[in-house]
Amino acid sequence: MGRRKKRENKNQTILYLIVVFVFAVLSALGLNVSGLSESSEGVLSTSNINIVSMEDLEDITIKTGERITQDFISENAENLKVYFFDVGQADSILITNQDKTMLIDAGNNEDGKLLVQNLKDLQIQKIDYLIGTHPHEDHIGGMDDIIKNFDIGTIYMPKVQTNTKTFEDVIDAVKEKELKIETPKIGDSFSIGKAECKVLSVGTNKENLNLSSIVIKLDFEELSYLFTGDMEEEIENKLNVDKINILKVAHHGSDTSSSENFINKIAPELAIISVGKDNSYGHPSEQTIDRLKNIGTTIYRTDEVGNIMIEQKCKNSEN
Repeated sequence: MGRRKKRENKNQTILYLIVVFVFAVLSALGLNVSGLSESSEGVLSTSNINIVSMEDLEDITIKTGERITQDFISENAENLKVYFFDVGQADSILITNQDKTMLIDAGNNEDGKLLVQNLKDLQIQKIDYLIGTHPHEDHIGGMDDIIKNFDIGTIYMPKVQTNTKTFEDVIDAVKEKELKIETPKIGDSFSIGKAECKVLSVGTNKENLNLSSIVIKLDFEELSYLFTGDMEEEIENKLNVDKINILKVAHHGSDTSSSENFINKIAPELAIISVGKDNSYGHPSEQTIDRLKNIGTTIYRTDEVGNIMIEQKCKNSEN
């Protein structure tokens, strides 16, 4: 017993020396081991960052998979469902509640048929709100297929035009079904079932279409979601928004978006990045990933997990 106790004491001493050594190394590197780091590039102190935990999202269920299957269908219409479709280096998001629907963006041109099939697999028949955040091909490429194959309610797009065939295809599909495109104003609100949506930004910048992105905040019970299109830091600095629980990371995680100040301000518990595997743009950027990880955000990426479904339980639901 005496020898065993000596061995235990020796092991404890070695462990203590290792801990002391690690702390010494971290201090030499200029890191504040009692909190978050402070550097010449910017202050990351606990005073201006909300430390977050997935425990705050106890009413959330997340499902992922390569294909949309029966597993992605929820029978409870009272729950909020948000689907981030895997469309590679593009965006397409479906939101449903109480049989009302909103589709934000529709991927690239070649994604049209896939999205039509995904929506049919989810038993969608009508898109109450169809939103093209801005007229880049990776956001409106499949919109003409969506318009042709589903009953469409309101179509929202910014008041900017391009001379691309992709944009012309969307316009032609709108005309063929005798629909019209509307441009919302900042502050406009609408509902998807019990989910309340508010337009936080929409622009007219023809030189940089990303700055024209329609940005929507959605509130459902106690949680808030932010759908950002490809907005960049210039728009982030103007947004009238504080805490967000779930963030669709702007511009596929590009370093032109998700600034340090913005991420620290909204402090999302969960972030979704829609991005293509091994894309030539280097998205998502390491800076964006680091900024999210520094505040404890859990990150899901379509290039890693495929399609992503977030289902938020309706607390007033009997099911």
